[in-house]
Amino acid sequence: LTASEYYKDLNQRLTELTSRVREIKSITIGVNLDSQLRADKAGVLSMNNEYFKSGELLDETAFHKLLDMGRDLISIFPVLCEEHQAMVASRFISAYGEGDERVNDRELDLFEGQYSVPNGIAYNSYAIIDEKIAVMDSVDARFGNQWLENIENALGERQPDYLVVHHMEPDHSACIRHFMDKFPRATVVSSAKAFAMMGSFFGNDYADRRIVVGEGDRLTLGSHELTFLTAPMVHWPEVIVSYDSCDKVLFSADGFGKFGALDTDEDWACEARRYYFGIVGKYGTQVQALLKKAAGLDIRIICPLHGPVLKENLGYYIGLYDTWSGYRPEAEGVCIAYASIYGNTRAAAELLAQELTDRGVKVAISDLARCDMHEAVEDAFRYDRLVLASSTYNADVFPFMKEFINHLTERNYQNRTVAFMENGSWAPMATKVMKAMLEKSKNLAFAEAEVKILSALNADSTAQIKALAEELAK
Repeated sequence: LTASEYYKDLNQRLTELTSRVREIKSITIGVNLDSQLRADKAGVLSMNNEYFKSGELLDETAFHKLLDMGRDLISIFPVLCEEHQAMVASRFISAYGEGDERVNDRELDLFEGQYSVPNGIAYNSYAIIDEKIAVMDSVDARFGNQWLENIENALGERQPDYLVVHHMEPDHSACIRHFMDKFPRATVVSSAKAFAMMGSFFGNDYADRRIVVGEGDRLTLGSHELTFLTAPMVHWPEVIVSYDSCDKVLFSADGFGKFGALDTDEDWACEARRYYFGIVGKYGTQVQALLKKAAGLDIRIICPLHGPVLKENLGYYIGLYDTWSGYRPEAEGVCIAYASIYGNTRAAAELLAQELTDRGVKVAISDLARCDMHEAVEDAFRYDRLVLASSTYNADVFPFMKEFINHLTERNYQNRTVAFMENGSWAPMATKVMKAMLEKSKNLAFAEAEVKILSALNADSTAQIKALAEELAK
């Protein structure tokens, strides 16, 4: 065999091939990625006899930043242009944040002056880098300098062409003027009502540097094209959202946002629920209208102005928003909210909670004088049954209970069963007042069993609590 011509030819070819392989210093590999940076196809493009020189395209640090999906949302993909036959790279980069890409606000104690944020809050801004560059929204004034610095770092020597303003609330718009001053060739893209608000906030509606967009209008950046959808009263009248058809991304303004800094390890639904019912809850009809528009889009990524970018299991998040905005209970259970002066009403509420727990019912109980009021509101909307327990006070209800019920009615509380417990030493009338406060609410069923406490629990009121527990447990 070794004397054959075939063997001699193969041996010579192997020698030549081995020599060529030894000269290879680097290999160029092409990888096709889907919209979530997952490898689709890969192949060797070339073998090179020179070493790759770090810094020609991306140095190692930048490369790892691009791949750090927990910090950035970036999609890089090739587009073959018939005219230019060139490779076009487009990417989404969070241009605001701690370190290189985002900042978490842990200084703020009360969001919008009323909502406790023990884990802080995040303000998100994004950049779409294509043939044209669009920066999506501004940030809170206290972090404006860092935001502008992050934009410069993301864009390098390039300048932004557009600032897209989805929402004019100051935590997202405070730095519009600084952006426009720094980038004098940029154009603002927003709704007509937003430009009127810019005139009020900044004394400048940018009449000579603006594009007014409405329902269905489009903005082409190159490979990416934004389609705008109006979203009035979600939760301000000027709000728009935008959809990038290239990477299937919905820029959802305050929709799908949550409390909490981005480096906080916590369940999304809890703080998203409190955020929704506190801030957006009144406008369920308008949220439903927006969800119907979004249902016609192929959405794979949701970029909100607060909280994390949502990239997986989007049906879960959209489903919760549909439930919340439809004023439907999210879960079976009883929310007990009580307002007690000397502890006797509290004792009655705690007894009811125990009776319900013994019957296998999920219970959330809140002392309205001491709890986070908005956590209690969240629980009232989460569960399908509500118990209001209040002392009589000045021929009315205790002030914390009045505040709580006002929070519910302002947010169109409906489609629940409500039960009442009252306490009074000489003229208990809290139940009458509480019912009157809810009389305009839709689709509320009042429990037949009621509890009346005369100063402190006794055999009669204890029996009433057991009867109420039986009814609510059915």
